[in-house]
Amino acid sequence: MIASLFHAWERRLASVPTNRVVRPFEWGLDWITTNGHTSEPLEHVREWVDEVMRDTSAFFDAPPTRDYVFEPASRERRRHGEAGTLRFPSALTTPHAENNTVRARWFPPSPRLRRTSPETGRALLVLPQWNADAEGHVALARVLARVGIGALRMSLPYHDARMPPELTRADYIVSSNVARTVQVCRQAVVDARRAIAWLALQGYERIGILGTSLGSCLAMLTAAHEPRIRTQALNHVSPWFADVVWRGLSTQHVRAGLDGHIDLNQLRDVWRPISPFSYLDRVRSVRTLLVYARYDLSFPADLSRRLVEEFRRRELPYEVTVLPCGHYSTGTAPFKFVDGWVLTRFLMKNL
Repeated sequence: MIASLFHAWERRLASVPTNRVVRPFEWGLDWITTNGHTSEPLEHVREWVDEVMRDTSAFFDAPPTRDYVFEPASRERRRHGEAGTLRFPSALTTPHAENNTVRARWFPPSPRLRRTSPETGRALLVLPQWNADAEGHVALARVLARVGIGALRMSLPYHDARMPPELTRADYIVSSNVARTVQVCRQAVVDARRAIAWLALQGYERIGILGTSLGSCLAMLTAAHEPRIRTQALNHVSPWFADVVWRGLSTQHVRAGLDGHIDLNQLRDVWRPISPFSYLDRVRSVRTLLVYARYDLSFPADLSRRLVEEFRRRELPYEVTVLPCGHYSTGTAPFKFVDGWVLTRFLMKNL
């Protein structure tokens, strides 16, 4: 009975946005290298993915940049703990100019709790959920700063100020365009690595990452390829990117675009580069928190439990928390406060 009540609530919350669009299926061959491929589109993408998986360190490489620009916050924002906005060029260029400049808001540790120097202090990169607006996870970043953890909240590709005018949702990062989805998620990871490099330039050595929903997937991909990360807090989790899109409540419109063109096994195969399952053995030295919701219809709980089981089976260092709610209801009171407390407590202890 409790499950049916939460599931009904989740469906009501999911129905609030009315701007979801079923976009046509595309292989996205214009987003990948040809390398002399002359095969059918599915085989072309598979061959490209096989090449990627042979050296994912190269695929997610983020060459260093000196082009960081920091714009101090207004007096009003400074009163609420925000120091300013960091801007820098993305390491991956897309056809949309707006998307090629990364934006991140910096909330330094509270002066009352700051350690004697950045080297002994703590800093965290925060990746919000899919379709988060400019204020998504800002309240959480403020809380982290108040307990002594600097929080750099990064906008994901094609979100808020990075969104081109033809979009009303961040459709280009998760869509029925197969290769584009891989490449834009790749962009999020290389952007995250450059953001972490900026934290290191500020002198921070104790660096972690926190991600929610889509952000949790991108956070783990980043932790698997960024040696500076020592701790990750993953909020709503799944081992496979494809299964969430195929089965999730939030992505029914994406599934509608995929149907009839590709099946789940094929999609899981070509989305291997952006699936956490591919990188589990690369996070052995990263302390991990896995959070999932018992009544989640967007990240089905059986997928989350499968990821937890893989962490246990491989003897990876992890903690797990199960929230007594669903995906959308995690963002409502009182569950958002419980979730925030779980994440903050873990980071204070482990970062």
